Amino acid sequence: MSTESDADDRNVLGEPLEPCSGAPETGYLRDGHCRALRRDPGRHEVCAELTEAFLTFTATRGNDLTTPRPEYGFPGLEPGDRWCLCLPRWVEAYEAGRAPPVVLAATNEAVLEELDTETLCANAVDDE
Repeated sequence: MSTESDADDRNVLGEPLEPCSGAPETGYLRDGHCRALRRDPGRHEVCAELTEAFLTFTATRGNDLTTPRPEYGFPGLEPGDRWCLCLPRWVEAYEAGRAPPVVLAATNEAVLEELDTETLCANAVDDE
């Protein structure tokens, strides 16, 4: 996992990390990027295009992403939104057949510690 510096963040394609989403603003730092940071124990490194199946799945696991939480500046998410997901949750959803498609250009290369590029490419959004 990288240091706190994000100057060298790369994606799973080995290129500079692209933003995942600015509306809604995502990432551990809420800067739009799925960065690998030591201080992020959740590993918000997978940029995904959310689906109804995933949103339902994660809600059953105690993480409701659809309900707005204005006290945290969280607008609530809906299918089609892009969001930096926790690597362990994406893996859990993948194993359950509910993983949302991955945006390769915006997914941090740190996920390659646990996932192979074949799995990521097979689960990439259609426009990549």
